Amino acid sequence: KRGINYLARESLFRFPGMGALLRSWNAVPVDRDGGGAKGLKIILDRLLNGAGIILFPEGTRTKDGRLQPARSGIGLTVIKSAAPVVPVRVFGTFEAYGRHIKIPRPHRVVVKYGKPMNFEKLRAEAKACDKARLKQIYQEVADEIMTAIATLEPKAD
Repeated sequence: KRGINYLARESLFRFPGMGALLRSWNAVPVDRDGGGAKGLKIILDRLLNGAGIILFPEGTRTKDGRLQPARSGIGLTVIKSAAPVVPVRVFGTFEAYGRHIKIPRPHRVVVKYGKPMNFEKLRAEAKACDKARLKQIYQEVADEIMTAIATLEPKAD
């Protein structure tokens, strides 16, 4: 029973009414082209204050329905926080409202949750390593999360 927060593409907040709607859903605008420090700070502040965060490691909707590589920003967010990560995979959204669909259509959606992941060892290493290794750690965390997501299956356990 805590607030859930999201990151949303900054350009979506420019549409009349859309920005207010997104903010009412606790969405935080983020510049996906590299200037996301402000959005990251807001998200980390919310995490540190006990809120939950939903992050999409791929950064955007898939073009073909398959999982895409994770962007390193998810690793940065994980390393800068102390929160556990719960991998989640959502099935059916591509068929219901993929990038190729203009109007959403009814389709069954299944959500699968994985086991919480902790990154204490990499967080500790990140505090003392050089910048090059830090970038590797961010991508390593992102890749590990995507691997956990990829193992989740839509069928019942």
